[in-house]
Amino acid sequence: MNLEKLPVNIPSEKFTEYALDPVKQPDKARAFREALGYTKSNYQDLIDNINRNLDKRHMAFKENNGHGDIYEYVMRLKGANGKEANVCTGWIVENDSNSLRLTTAYVTKKKVTFSG
Repeated sequence: MNLEKLPVNIPSEKFTEYALDPVKQPDKARAFREALGYTKSNYQDLIDNINRNLDKRHMAFKENNGHGDIYEYVMRLKGANGKEANVCTGWIVENDSNSLRLTTAYVTKKKVTFSG
């Protein structure tokens, strides 16, 4: 599949109602806040940062889970606080879709997928 031609879909709810929510995901929210300075109040900056740093040519195919093809991409981000950290992003191209949708994002110690 040629991922480069697919539009990217990053639902804001992944951050406003999940990854940056200190009640629902205290560990993820704390990691994003401490490592990169992102909170629910500046979630759009995080989405924009992910969009700028996503290199679809180097995404790692993981599996087809029956609903679609699953990919992973670990990127190095410079956050709102000026610090840098690796962020693992998970993506799906659903069987009946023609877009690449973000399914998860978290601060990680995993190595970056590609550094060019």
